[in-house]
Amino acid sequence: MRPHRPTLTALLLSLATVLAAAPASAAQPPAPPPASAPAPVAALERAAHPLRTTDPRADPDDLRPVGRMVGDARVVGMGEATHSSHEFFAMKQRVFRYLVEEKGFRSFALEGSWSSGLRLNAYVLHGTGDPLTIMREEFQNSYAWWNNTEYLDLLRWMRARNLRHPDDPVQFLGDDFGYAGPGLYDKVTDYVATARPELLARFTELYRGLRPTTSVDTFMNAYMLRPLAERRETADRTGRALDLLRQQRPAPGTGPQAHAWAVQHATAIDQTARGYAFDFDDPGQIGPAMRYRDQIMADNVAWWQEHTGDKVLLSAHNAHIALETPDPRNYPRIQGTFLRDRLGSHYVSLGTSFDRGSFNATGDDGTVRTFTVGPAQPGSNEHALDRVRHRDYAVDLRTVSPAARGWLDTARSTRSIGTAYPGPGTDYPVALGRSYDIVIHLHRVGAAGLLPGPVPTGGRPPVPPCAYCWA
Repeated sequence: MRPHRPTLTALLLSLATVLAAAPASAAQPPAPPPASAPAPVAALERAAHPLRTTDPRADPDDLRPVGRMVGDARVVGMGEATHSSHEFFAMKQRVFRYLVEEKGFRSFALEGSWSSGLRLNAYVLHGTGDPLTIMREEFQNSYAWWNNTEYLDLLRWMRARNLRHPDDPVQFLGDDFGYAGPGLYDKVTDYVATARPELLARFTELYRGLRPTTSVDTFMNAYMLRPLAERRETADRTGRALDLLRQQRPAPGTGPQAHAWAVQHATAIDQTARGYAFDFDDPGQIGPAMRYRDQIMADNVAWWQEHTGDKVLLSAHNAHIALETPDPRNYPRIQGTFLRDRLGSHYVSLGTSFDRGSFNATGDDGTVRTFTVGPAQPGSNEHALDRVRHRDYAVDLRTVSPAARGWLDTARSTRSIGTAYPGPGTDYPVALGRSYDIVIHLHRVGAAGLLPGPVPTGGRPPVPPCAYCWA
């Protein structure tokens, strides 16, 4: 690997982690709170609704205010201030359960590969496979952070609910592009073989050598070692296959839905190839590459919502589900912005924060371990949020007193911890009122329960430091 090329992991880690790698000139330092705008603790307290627990099995009555805040949203983006804290994952399951039972939500979307989501959805819908095995096989490399006890518990709950309600199922999807598994290629070619058999030889040729034959980790580690010209030639081939499939009319006997799903699967294959076809040796390509990733994640969630009719809880880092980017240079637009543009008020952004506690991350030495941080620093958003008298609570920022608007719309220091710690991007200027519709604040969090499997990749590759590597 050339010294100035980031690993594949660099492309796929959360926005918050990649921000840590940005040059100092690419982002403004955290803004101190203006002396004329003290934290509006009283205004926040009047709008806040206490939450008794993060336990998904607890009585959900205290979540009714959250249901009112969500309103008639079709997609709720629910964030996490760290990528590996138990309470954030548990609260997502708790909120999802409530939205399923009380607001008609039926799909859970995760910042994982489309093909991984299909395998997990087959388990959720039909009991196909063992979730522990699927998670261990699919959640590798930068996605290995999702191989945890909290998501296993969520998947088992979804399967159990579907057994009770087989005619009204919940579903699971992955919206990211990092890996296009062999089953994805099979879905496209199987459809072509049935609906347009005369085109099968052409699709076989266009996909020749692309169907993965190794583990997810091996595939992802090897992809960025390919020359740029080869990666672009791959994207050209997947694009031609996608265009050819789009040009076909639904075949008799298969119907428009089968054709639409085949096109979406071919789209996911093409997204993987195009996501890796940027020149990451060129600093000018970083912004377009990151914009592309967030756009296709939003596209995939919106496509799923439109074609299934399901209301969706979208799980990702705060920095992906927010309504505005904290770094316009390197991240011109983010997933939450795209979804708000597409869905308007039917997209609701729900950020999370915490005052103190623990999380798993990769340290400076490249090993994954648990880190603990103390109370938030004065002047930060978390410090003000934690002064509200409730230990844990939800607050609709759209209903906070107008007198607090200036404070909410001012960017100030905010924890944004991805998969690597410590780093300059773990504390970033965020304007709460411009970034989120709702915030759930937790006083304390603990580390998530990582399951046995491949060690998560934390973003510090064994190459010399560079502007966009994790040095």
